[in-house]
Amino acid sequence: MGFTEVMPEKEPQQRGPSLRLMIKEIIETVIFILLAFFIVRGMVQNFKIEGHSMDPTLHHGQYILVNKLVYFHFDLNAPLRLLPGKQDLPKNIIYPFHMPRRGDIVVFHAPAEQRDYIKRVIGLPGEHVVIRDGNVFVDGERLDEPYLLSPTTCEGLRPTCDIVVPEGSLYVLGDNRPNSSDSRSWETLPLENVVGQAWISYWPQEHWGVIPTPSYAIGNR
Repeated sequence: MGFTEVMPEKEPQQRGPSLRLMIKEIIETVIFILLAFFIVRGMVQNFKIEGHSMDPTLHHGQYILVNKLVYFHFDLNAPLRLLPGKQDLPKNIIYPFHMPRRGDIVVFHAPAEQRDYIKRVIGLPGEHVVIRDGNVFVDGERLDEPYLLSPTTCEGLRPTCDIVVPEGSLYVLGDNRPNSSDSRSWETLPLENVVGQAWISYWPQEHWGVIPTPSYAIGNR
């Protein structure tokens, strides 16, 4: 009686990923990383403090993160100006979160300079800001600023600074008043120049933490 030998079937060999598939996955990964980078960059940006205009609050060589999303805004009338006869519609700027507030430390493109500055918001649009006798007054009320180490004086030989902040602008000052180029010398800051709010200090380690915003007896508009 004969026997027939049955050989087990060989499993098909597993083929490795094709070169084309590997290239496709690499391209997709690179695109994802770039998209994530630009999305995050659009919301948060790192910034190095240079100079001493914000002493003693922020120091030369300190690294911070700037929150760019918090001041996100848009012109509600921009699409309407595309319609016939609507080209002269005024701007209607909307801040979904909030516009810069008094006490915020903001990073901005310096007027008439190719660099970024960092200062504190003191006066808001429409407010009357006066500097006299070493103090800042907003709409007639003295601003209590415990973070200062020295009195506030005007630029040059002027005994008094007196200005009504135009619409669409801010009045900003450095915390180190004797060593700061700010609204006392170049008037007000256009809101459109603001990059974002100083948010977190991450280097050096002893200064790590959220950068606080003081509260004032004078409210924000």
